[in-house]
Amino acid sequence: MRKRNTWGIGEFMKVDVLGIKIDDVSLNEALTIVEHWIWNPGKHYIVTPNPEFIVAAQKDLVFKRILNNADLAVPDGVGLKLTGDIVMTTPGIDVMEGLVKMAEEKGFTTGFLGGRGKIAEKTAECLKRKYPKLKVSFASEVGIFNDDGDMIYDLRFKNREKIINPKSYILNLPQTGILFVALGPPKQEKWIAKNLPKIPVKVAMGVGGAFDIISGKVPRAPIWIQHLGFEWLFRLCLQPWRIKRQLALIQYLYLLLRAQLKG
Repeated sequence: MRKRNTWGIGEFMKVDVLGIKIDDVSLNEALTIVEHWIWNPGKHYIVTPNPEFIVAAQKDLVFKRILNNADLAVPDGVGLKLTGDIVMTTPGIDVMEGLVKMAEEKGFTTGFLGGRGKIAEKTAECLKRKYPKLKVSFASEVGIFNDDGDMIYDLRFKNREKIINPKSYILNLPQTGILFVALGPPKQEKWIAKNLPKIPVKVAMGVGGAFDIISGKVPRAPIWIQHLGFEWLFRLCLQPWRIKRQLALIQYLYLLLRAQLKG
């Protein structure tokens, strides 16, 4: 069903894919929406559902609820087009870079949380070289998180400091317009859902492995491979350990076919 979004910015299709609500928005529409959020009161979070997310959410009901309660669910992955209802797909890394570019132009502050081995700091440095006027309020790995998105060790100390009550722990962050969280799904989405109301951040987005690519740790697929929709295969060739995650694509196709046959 086509509906006007709650911010009065154009119209887009809200599509249900195996029980996950996805906003069929273009990158420019997503950026317009986020800019509107930052200029106005409130807190919001963005998710980027792809087939892997959708498969995981079939069993993880907490993750499913978080995805469906997101203020914006940008479709990520050409596999979503197999539904026949989704037209727009934008890789999460492109959404992130679009938001960074907008933040530089509008003067919004940005923060970078997660990654391993100072990748957050390196990501911020790379982006500041590309966008010299970018304001970075925070960039750090910070800690180790459990599967529920709770931080269990604080890495800002020389020795890993174990957090006694991780569920009640609140990370002290500076005022930030857009926070990018790279803990990997679903940890990052769970962390955002739990912590966004408590931290001085306007908009938060889970970005998975985007820090690795932006920092140069992992090369991104050539443009022609991206256009063909095989960026996932390029990543798999570089990182064979991802094979277990990519098997979710087969399960996604099976679930999609079964749903269509039932329909």
